[in-house]
Amino acid sequence: MTTKAQTDLHLRALALLREDAEKIAQLIAVQLQNLTLPKCPLYEEVLDTQMFGLSREIDFAVRAGLITRDQGQQIIHDLERKLADLYTRILPPAEGE
Repeated sequence: MTTKAQTDLHLRALALLREDAEKIAQLIAVQLQNLTLPKCPLYEEVLDTQMFGLSREIDFAVRAGLITRDQGQQIIHDLERKLADLYTRILPPAEGE
């Protein structure tokens, strides 16, 4: 495979994984705004399932040589940070905070 083709695959893999992470963030935002509370088993189940699926996608991309492990970890870290931000923006602080 040529270097240009490898670079194109690398960039495409990163873009797709970031898109999937953004879809998860949007799904969780909708849940937090409209459907359930973060301590609800349904919310936790959806979050766990989505995060597990994304981690498997990232693991595949790393094993296939499409992205580095550090890039995969950064995608997960960015999503976790975004979800924490969503959680604090959407939910009111508890009394006494």
